[in-house]
Amino acid sequence: MEVVGKLTNNSMLRYCLLLSFLFVGCSTEHKKRPSKKEEKKQIIVPTFNSDSAYHFVQKQVDFGPRALGSKGSKECAVFLKKTLIKYTPNVFVQEAPVTTYDNKKHILKNIIASFSPDKKNRIVLMAHWDTRPIADYDTERKTEPILGANDGGSGVAVLLELARQFSVKEPSIGIDIVLFDAEDYGQPENSSFPIMEDSWCLGSQYWANNPHVKNYYPRYGILLDMVGAENATFTHEAVSRYYANNVLQKVWRQAHKLGFGNYFLFQDSKQILDDHYYVNIIANIPTIDIIEFDPSTETNFNKHWHTHKDDMNNIDKKTLMAVGQTLMHVIYNE
Repeated sequence: MEVVGKLTNNSMLRYCLLLSFLFVGCSTEHKKRPSKKEEKKQIIVPTFNSDSAYHFVQKQVDFGPRALGSKGSKECAVFLKKTLIKYTPNVFVQEAPVTTYDNKKHILKNIIASFSPDKKNRIVLMAHWDTRPIADYDTERKTEPILGANDGGSGVAVLLELARQFSVKEPSIGIDIVLFDAEDYGQPENSSFPIMEDSWCLGSQYWANNPHVKNYYPRYGILLDMVGAENATFTHEAVSRYYANNVLQKVWRQAHKLGFGNYFLFQDSKQILDDHYYVNIIANIPTIDIIEFDPSTETNFNKHWHTHKDDMNNIDKKTLMAVGQTLMHVIYNE
């Protein structure tokens, strides 16, 4: 106040003009459009509902074992189709005759749901929905089928919850969800039948040779297998690393940003024969496998793998959340 009182009229005019310029300049700077990088940060990603995913595991387990050709398989196929139709009208059941290692003939059913089918920029999410017809690694009842809450049920449940989320808020890219049948009807080590090459992953082999859309080529694929056990850890599996390392790094970095680093380890692990193997080598779609790696077991799979203890007690909502929310952020930020 004291300084202003001593200004001349001309000085006062220049002073007012200067203040006006500074004020306008600040206002213009404030209203400047955000950069593309800043706009990307503003994307609101929905929250994955682990309670809903857990419910979807329970619904599958309630049908009992869902091995290829079983009563539980037939009933669960109807449930999966009806559930997906709630979220998108674009649901297709791909059926194909198949002969398994034990010379039995079946009809496998791959269940496929598409979101924004007209979009060319797409990714494919996969899991197998069948369960093992025997309990290879159990100490008793080895010839009886297992419930497969984690091995089969968990991956499907995460994808069903993602489908529900997509129906509420559509991602900017197209999404295809493929649920493979006949993944777990592979020939056991002590089989008395002649050795059958490629006896595992029959559904993914068929789909890779016969995709549901002509000239189908999404940017990449993500397979989920055994993603529901308590304190599960996921590593950089060798096939995923070889064919789709950039996707692997993207997913793991996102998991760490979200605070799920105790689940997603930056650690290399051995090759696993799973559905992603055939998707990579036959369909040429760069695909990773998010699958539990347990260094404390002989098989390096979940401790209840292919046993009768793979039931709802083997499912943890925190693990479902870690996997589901990571995928939500990867997908909605594409």
